[in-house]
Amino acid sequence: MKVGIYTLGCKVNTYESEYITSLFREAGYTISDFDDDNDIYIINTCTVTNQSDVKSRKMIHQAVRRNPNACIVAMGCFIEANKEITLEGVDIIIGNKDKSKIVSLVEEFMAKKEPIRRLYEDLGNEFEDMEIKDFENRTRAFVKIQDGCENYCSYCIIPRVRGKCRSKKKDVVLREIECLIHHGFQEIVLTGIHTGNYGVDLGISFATLLTDIVKLKGLKRLRISSIEITELNDQVLDIIKNNPIIVDHLHIPLQAGSNEILKRMNRKYDTDYYREKIKAIRSIRPEIAITTDVIVGFPGEDEAHFMETYHFCEEINFAKIHVFPYSIRSNTAASKMKDQVLGPEKKIRVKKLLSLSNQLEKAYMEQFVNQKVEVLIERSYGGVSYGHTGNYLLVQIDGEYHSGDLVRVAIEKIDYPYCIASQLTEKEVVKQ
Repeated sequence: MKVGIYTLGCKVNTYESEYITSLFREAGYTISDFDDDNDIYIINTCTVTNQSDVKSRKMIHQAVRRNPNACIVAMGCFIEANKEITLEGVDIIIGNKDKSKIVSLVEEFMAKKEPIRRLYEDLGNEFEDMEIKDFENRTRAFVKIQDGCENYCSYCIIPRVRGKCRSKKKDVVLREIECLIHHGFQEIVLTGIHTGNYGVDLGISFATLLTDIVKLKGLKRLRISSIEITELNDQVLDIIKNNPIIVDHLHIPLQAGSNEILKRMNRKYDTDYYREKIKAIRSIRPEIAITTDVIVGFPGEDEAHFMETYHFCEEINFAKIHVFPYSIRSNTAASKMKDQVLGPEKKIRVKKLLSLSNQLEKAYMEQFVNQKVEVLIERSYGGVSYGHTGNYLLVQIDGEYHSGDLVRVAIEKIDYPYCIASQLTEKEVVKQ
């Protein structure tokens, strides 16, 4: 039987869908494109914004229309946020628990032809273990180390749909990474809903986990998908300073550069704290790429607040800014706030901040002209290869290399969004 899986949202969802793919493959099912005429469709949904909700509904309806006789599964954050929802044509509805049981749930439905609905008031305190041995068609492997969040930022629905902080046991994380290294992955990406809070339920710290990971034989690159500025403590910074295996890139959400808006967002820092921590990071990694997330149009944000954010982003000199217009999420504190910003004004602010992001990104890239860098090859065609450096520069290289190879090159010029490395200075491919 053919299974098509569609994933929306974050790296955690991507990881979970990859795990689900492996379960079906091991059970003898054929994994197919979602657009094919499949026997089973699985939509792993997202609800972080209104757009995510719309896309989740759209993909569910597409599956039902494509093959009304197929087994349709809707799972994930959109479902958790809308527990009472009725989805015509959907046979199995689960939230963010029991994803690891999906094969048995599908087979139960196939046998009985009775709809299954598995939703819980509380996702519990136990981490739902998933281990991946391989990551199909990817050059870097994600490892989910943590789930849940208890920060309760006023705009965010994620604590409600992902539950309490829960961590994968350290020995399981290490075993999974060792297996992925054995399967040829040169780069591992640690991911979670609140990654830097890893271990809070286990009585250990994120720094303890990092200390053991960087010792693993054969690991070439370790990337942290995203981390809060408050979790980059002295222990974590010391590990980053002394272990070049950790790449020269950190994604550190800012969300706003106005202290008044940060307070309304219920963030756990102010701009002075953020600024000083960035200085500390750059003192140990001067060329590091620091990328961020910013929300514009938060309730109460006027033009002066927005310009504070704009100028703070200029000052911090991010390598890239991911910009999001504020999206009202029901049952959050921000949804009840007055002074909601109108849509047209949000669009103007998004455009301004994205323009700044492009300027900053190009300036960051220019620093590396004539420098030698190492590129993880992702794809090759027409005599040209493409990949990313550790600090996430997108590089175009003359010559065809294998996906997953690490190649030493010299950057010659910038043709945005690419760094052009047309001639290899060292024709050296670093293999496992």
